[in-house]
Amino acid sequence: MKLSEHFSLGEFTKTKHKTADGNIPSHVVIENLKRICENWLEDLRYSYNTLYCLQPGEVYETSKNTEPIIINSGYRSPAVNLLAGGSKTSNHLTGSAVDIRCAGKEQMIRYASILLDIADGTKQDYDELLLEQHGSVCWLHFAVRPKDNRRKIEFLKT
Repeated sequence: MKLSEHFSLGEFTKTKHKTADGNIPSHVVIENLKRICENWLEDLRYSYNTLYCLQPGEVYETSKNTEPIIINSGYRSPAVNLLAGGSKTSNHLTGSAVDIRCAGKEQMIRYASILLDIADGTKQDYDELLLEQHGSVCWLHFAVRPKDNRRKIEFLKT
């Protein structure tokens, strides 16, 4: 199932944790995931590729010269969230959060900058923008709730 032009439901529900519930999202969760994809991640993909992947004079085409946004984690059922060590109030439980793989600190900062520009330009709020690093592995946690967003930004290193 497609959530948007470049993102599928399978990307947001894959997990290494095997649970009885199969990590199957509800219709409400799917709508939350669609909102993140359509309103944020498609723009992130386009902007990142336009700014950093095209050669001078090249025109953005979705079929070539583009880098995908790689999802590490999206929706987590309560069982998957428990096994993953997630918070009991994690935005992943409602399909309101995504963890995006980053090739390093530079890409993580560029992704974060683009998402902040999207928020400012569209006047949309986000809940969390967490720049995370564990050893040499970097990822960006980004969450958008249907309401009561906090615009929380943190750098987390473990």
